[in-house]
Amino acid sequence: MSAQIINGKEIVSAYRADIKQQVEQLKQQGVQPGLAVVIVGDDPASHVYVRNKAKACEEAGMHSEVYKLPENTPEAEVLALISKLNGDKAIHGILVQSPLPGHISEERVVEAIAVEKDVDCFHPVNVGNLMIGKEGPAPCTPAGVIEILKKVGVEIAGKHAVVIGRSNIVGKPMAILLLRENATVTVCHSRTKNMEEITRQADILIAAVGKAKMINRSHIKPGAVVVDVGINRLDTGKLAGDVDFDDVLETASYVTPVPGCVGPMTITILLRNTLEAAQRAASATN
Repeated sequence: MSAQIINGKEIVSAYRADIKQQVEQLKQQGVQPGLAVVIVGDDPASHVYVRNKAKACEEAGMHSEVYKLPENTPEAEVLALISKLNGDKAIHGILVQSPLPGHISEERVVEAIAVEKDVDCFHPVNVGNLMIGKEGPAPCTPAGVIEILKKVGVEIAGKHAVVIGRSNIVGKPMAILLLRENATVTVCHSRTKNMEEITRQADILIAAVGKAKMINRSHIKPGAVVVDVGINRLDTGKLAGDVDFDDVLETASYVTPVPGCVGPMTITILLRNTLEAAQRAASATN
């Protein structure tokens, strides 16, 4: 058996075409969805992500603003910018790129973003709504994973899904979204004992741990669906996921490549969240 490599480009392309169409419909009503991205400092990876997000916005017909602030920008200045964007009717989504410099509190920054403009689903109110199943923005990477699974026809309900990683950005919300799809969910992390024994029980295995090629065929049940959320730069300069891609190909039934699948789908969900925020704002003013 050889795994089917999930064609992320194809999935993303179809999804973004639909978003672009909905953006055009909204623009005909006089509303152009707008996303503001704030980046503080010179982290090279962050600047690449921000460029990709701005480009995706423009291709979808959305209004995009990028605020590049120096590393030594005071926290008060960042919070003042967020306050200004909260009041800007042309902006429907605000994203502050992580990581932030050490002197700036990520918690204070996230809580400063208006709940209705939090398109990353990081604000405590939106996280709480996610937990209890209320409507609101979905966290971009976990929601992207769910959409990928659905697009390739993977049945989630009733399956045992194992998530490796418990971060607030991916691992924890990933577990919640899988529960909402009626999967039975196990979360593994750095203190988990007998991890291979647990991951080999997974029908769906999602790796989001941030360690290059940590997951290999010994972790995989034959026929499991493997989704690789990790993106790590090797000493050679090449990118690799948390999964040893070549090693699991003969064991898994489906596997996502890195790069080119979960990453672009994450940005696609960001576009969707911004579009939906604009639609809600348009409905509120009508």
